[in-house]
Amino acid sequence: MLFGALLAATAAQAAPRILILGDSLSAAYGIDPDAGWTELLAKRLQEQGLDYEVVNASITGDTTRGGLARLPRLLERHEPAIVILELGGNDGLRGLSLDSMRDNLDRMIALSRDQGAEVLLLGIQLPPNYGPAYTEAFHRVYLDLAAQRDVALVPFFLAGVAEREELFLADRIHPNEDAQPQLMENVWAGLVTMINARAASRSVSSAPRQAASP
Repeated sequence: MLFGALLAATAAQAAPRILILGDSLSAAYGIDPDAGWTELLAKRLQEQGLDYEVVNASITGDTTRGGLARLPRLLERHEPAIVILELGGNDGLRGLSLDSMRDNLDRMIALSRDQGAEVLLLGIQLPPNYGPAYTEAFHRVYLDLAAQRDVALVPFFLAGVAEREELFLADRIHPNEDAQPQLMENVWAGLVTMINARAASRSVSSAPRQAASP
C-alpha cells in the first residue's frame, strides 16, 4: 500500500514531457548528437528553470506515415504535455501524396490532443527545384492545418538557415552543427509561448476561490 502510494506520488511530481517526433532534421543526422537542436532545447529549458523533460523520438528518414504509426505507443509510454511535430520533409522530397501527408499530420494532431497534449507544428519548405506549384502546395499544408485545427505553428523550421549554404553538410540537405542554435531558437519562439500559457493556466486553476458574499 505504502509503496504504491509512493509510486503514485512520484509519478504526480514527474516533470512534464516534451515529445519531439521528427526525421533527420531533429535526429542530429551527420553531427554530434549532443550538438543537435533538441539537446540545445533541453539545455535552454534547464537554464530558464523550466522543469520539462525532452524526449526525442526522431528517426532519420521518417515520413508522416511512419510517425503516425509510431505515435500511439509513444503517447502511451511518455504521456507528454507537449508534442512537437517535425515531419513531412521526406514526404515532399519523395514526391508523396500531399493529401496523405496532410491526413497523417492531422491524425497525429488529433491523437496528441486526445491524450491531453498540446501540439507545436514545425513547417517545412522544399527546395525550389521541385517546382513552384508543388513547393507552394507542400508548405500550404502546414499553414492550412495550423489555421484549421488552431495549432501552434513555426511557419518555417529552417528560417535563417535554408538560405545559408555554409550551414549545411556537403549533401546540402542536412543542417550542420553551426545551424543547430538557430533551429533551436526557431522552435523556442513557438514553444516558450505555449509553456508560458500552460503556467498561467495552472496558476489560475490552482488559485484559491473566494467565498461568495452572503
